[in-house]
Amino acid sequence: MKTKFLFFFLACVSLNTFAQEEIEVQKYTAHNKGKFFVSWGGNRESYSKSDVTFKGKDYNFTVENMRAHDKPKGWHIDYINPVNMTIPQTNLKIGYFVSDHYSVAIGVDHMKYVMTQNQTANVTGRINLPEGAPGAVYNGENYNKTPVNFTDETFLTYEHTDGLNYINTEIARHDDISKLFRLPNTDKFQINLVEGIGGGVLYPKTNTKLLGKERHDDFHISGYGLSAKAALNLTFFKYFYIQGELKGGYIDMQDIKTTVSNEDKASQHFFFLQRILTVGGIFRI
Repeated sequence: MKTKFLFFFLACVSLNTFAQEEIEVQKYTAHNKGKFFVSWGGNRESYSKSDVTFKGKDYNFTVENMRAHDKPKGWHIDYINPVNMTIPQTNLKIGYFVSDHYSVAIGVDHMKYVMTQNQTANVTGRINLPEGAPGAVYNGENYNKTPVNFTDETFLTYEHTDGLNYINTEIARHDDISKLFRLPNTDKFQINLVEGIGGGVLYPKTNTKLLGKERHDDFHISGYGLSAKAALNLTFFKYFYIQGELKGGYIDMQDIKTTVSNEDKASQHFFFLQRILTVGGIFRI
C-alpha cells in the first residue's frame, strides 16, 4: 500500500513539473487571448469627389464634384509633442483580444479634409442674401450647373482640419504568418496579417468661410462612417510592434455646422483611403 502511495505521489510531482516546464517554454506570442494593445501613428488620405450642399435662410446650393485633399505635416516632432499632437494627421487605438485571432478596439482617426482652392466646379441652386451683405455679390436664382472658379475666399473656403475625426469601433482578425518565413523564435520577431471592419461617428471641427458669414468653430457630431482595413504587423521582443495599414471607407455627414447660425449647415458623402503607419505595445494585465 505504501509503495502504491509513493508511486502515485511521485507521478503527481512529475506531471506537475512537466506542466510547469511546458508553461515556461511556451512562447508569449503563442496566444493572444486576454492581451491588450495600444498604438499611435500618422496617416495620409485620399478622398473621392463629393457633392456638397450648403443650406441656410437665404441660400440653398450644391457644389458638384468638389475636390479635396489632406493636410500632411510630414516627419515632425509634433507627433510626440503632447501640446501639438492634434496638429498632424494621427491615429490612436486601444484594443483587447477576445480570442487568439480576434480583437475589438476603439480608435480615433484624426484625418484632415481640405477643399482644393482655385478649382472650377459646377454650382446648382439659389443665393438670395440681403442687399449690402458681404456675399450678396453672388446672388442669383439661376445657378444651374454654372461653372464657378473658387478663387475668392469670400464665396467659400471649406475644410475639416481640426479634424475630420472618425471615432470608430473595430473588429479585427490576426493571423501569425511567421512560419511562412521560417522564423525560429516569434518572441523575438513575429509577422502577423490583420484584417478588420469598423464603424463609428464623425466629430469634426469644421472651418468654413461661406458668403462672408461668421464661421462656426466648434466640434459637432455630423454623421457616420464605415471602414475596412488590411494591415501587416511586425512584433519585436514580444511587447512592441510596427504596423502598416491600408484603410478605406465611406463617410456620410448630413449635419455639418458651417456658421454661428443654427439655420446654416452643409451635407456631403464621400469615400476615403488612408495609408497608416503606427507603433504600439501589446501586454497582459
